[in-house]
Amino acid sequence: MKAYFSYFRMRLIHSLQYRTAALAGVATQFFWGFMEIQLYRAFYSEHADAFPMTLSSLVSYIWLRQAFLMLFNTWTFEGELFKSILDGNVAYELVRPADLYFMWFARTAAVRVSKTLLRFWPILLVAFLLPAPIGMQLPPSTGTFALFMLSGFLTLGVTVAFTMIVYFSCFYTVSADGIRAILTPVSELLTGGLLPIPFMPAFFQKIITLSPFGAMMNAPLRIYSGNITGIEAGKIMLLQLFWLIALTLVGMLLQRRGMKKLMVAGG
Repeated sequence: MKAYFSYFRMRLIHSLQYRTAALAGVATQFFWGFMEIQLYRAFYSEHADAFPMTLSSLVSYIWLRQAFLMLFNTWTFEGELFKSILDGNVAYELVRPADLYFMWFARTAAVRVSKTLLRFWPILLVAFLLPAPIGMQLPPSTGTFALFMLSGFLTLGVTVAFTMIVYFSCFYTVSADGIRAILTPVSELLTGGLLPIPFMPAFFQKIITLSPFGAMMNAPLRIYSGNITGIEAGKIMLLQLFWLIALTLVGMLLQRRGMKKLMVAGG
């Protein structure tokens, strides 16, 4: 465990160097969040009671999504890892005295955390300073904030475990482009990255909530905004824990079986 933590720390420090890219990302995410809020305000001004979330809850959801986008999104991948599998250079990783799955898990988590550390605080600072109704609100209680933090930690684990499945699925393909082209838009929609899940049809909500996608970005953002409370919050975090374990086991299985077919001359 100490070796994986050290690897996480080294990768975190390395990724914190890219401050210029983070600054550009902050500007983009803030602008996108502001425009999205203005769009929803236009709809809420006509029929506010027709929506499943209050405007203040939705505004907090949007600002949190922008602030923690690099932590919770399902489309951030490292091309270097894909390339190492496809050209066989992953064999060099096997020389290290550590399990490949958990080493890459630590690396992927570190990259996401580092990008988030550089971006989240300017977005939240401005969001809290903005006036109502476009400004972000504090959570309903300290207990809600604690649940948000715990759920966010689980979300990071589930998202990274999902990413690992995508990486190791390349052991069975000749290119990663097809997998990414299919999974990126689908997962972005199902996790609530494009539209909050409560805005989707009721029967579709139930399916998504029970799927691994409902255990990702959707959970902590809705807990913070007060859309998920009490027993329901506990249930969704249990689902997050279940999917974290399940996706991790699937990823490890893909990795171990893929290694048996690995050719150093090519993936």
